[in-house]
Amino acid sequence: VHGQSSLLGSARSAKCYDCHGSHQILPPDDPASTLSTKNVVQTCGQCHEGAHRQFAGYLTHATHHDPAKYPWLFWTFWGMTALLIGTLAVALVHTAAWLVRLWLSREEWKGHKAAVQPKEGQKLYRRFDRYQRMQHLVMLISFFALAITGMTLKFSYTDWAQWLSGVIDFDAMSLLHRVGAVVLFVIFVVHLVYLRRKKQRMGWSWKEMLAGPDSIVFNKNDFKEAGQAVKWFFGRGPRPRFGRYTYWEKFDYLAVFWGVAVIGLTGLMRWFPEAFTHVVPGWFINVAAIIHSDEALLAVGFIFTIHFFNTHFRPDKVPMDPVIFTGRISLEELKYDKPREYERMVESGELEQHLVEPFPEGVERASRVFGFIALGVGLLLIAAIVYSMIWAYA
Repeated sequence: VHGQSSLLGSARSAKCYDCHGSHQILPPDDPASTLSTKNVVQTCGQCHEGAHRQFAGYLTHATHHDPAKYPWLFWTFWGMTALLIGTLAVALVHTAAWLVRLWLSREEWKGHKAAVQPKEGQKLYRRFDRYQRMQHLVMLISFFALAITGMTLKFSYTDWAQWLSGVIDFDAMSLLHRVGAVVLFVIFVVHLVYLRRKKQRMGWSWKEMLAGPDSIVFNKNDFKEAGQAVKWFFGRGPRPRFGRYTYWEKFDYLAVFWGVAVIGLTGLMRWFPEAFTHVVPGWFINVAAIIHSDEALLAVGFIFTIHFFNTHFRPDKVPMDPVIFTGRISLEELKYDKPREYERMVESGELEQHLVEPFPEGVERASRVFGFIALGVGLLLIAAIVYSMIWAYA
């Protein structure tokens, strides 16, 4: 990480001479070396206040290429690589099959897409309340801050990363990354409190909360609908009759919990290594760095490709579905996209309670502009990542 931050212009990052000295550079096994067992803690302590013996076990120059010397790093890297490739491969096959089915059934959804535009004076169905929309907005902004600054550090060897760090300033990017992390942690905790209060307000048990018709947690019906969707992709059955949340929406939700837990914990280890190495050995910070970096790459790659397609770039939704910003859709769209939710609302007599006036035209236009900007930034970052991984070494 010292080398990465130095490439991005950090003046405060440790350089070779900060650890090895400027004159009479000696091998670490020499008692007089600044990195000898006797002196290494003091050397680390020049920059890391609170450095201790276990912290000094961090493997400064270790790589994941040597399974004999660094087996934990080697297997962690390849485990994360398998997870990244496997997840994206399955998701891309799913996306490709879906795209082909939409192309073959375009006569059906083209008519629907034209019919879902609300008529003047027509009320809309509110799918998301203000809290849910604001939560998504705050999470979106913090995720973009984390993605841009994190990928800049990960690909610090590229021209675009060094240019971006020069424009924003590395220290500002470092601060922005940490602020984004804190905001994401806060919104995660606020969401858990919201769920608990909703459970109490509705008088539900945890089973009703997690397995009810409005639940965004996976249940056996989602696996059934996923199987039906695959059959539909290949023309072997009808399109599933989805309820409030589809299986891919639930997967996105689960991924947030997984991401906050894995990326968040390993990020805290990198942020406060002196504290965490009182509990874990110093080399575990190297493992945490690999997990943090590759899990973040998976999150960015998935959100800015698969999630963007599922939500906005499907032919029956393109150029954008603004529902997460406005919270509103027409009844025709609800009947087509979420038929079981529509039927349940009608049967329970709750439909009228969810009908609201459309957003003011100016507000809706502003939300679309913001959405398009976010989509554009996400696609630019994906292009930069692909360039970095394929051509930047040339």
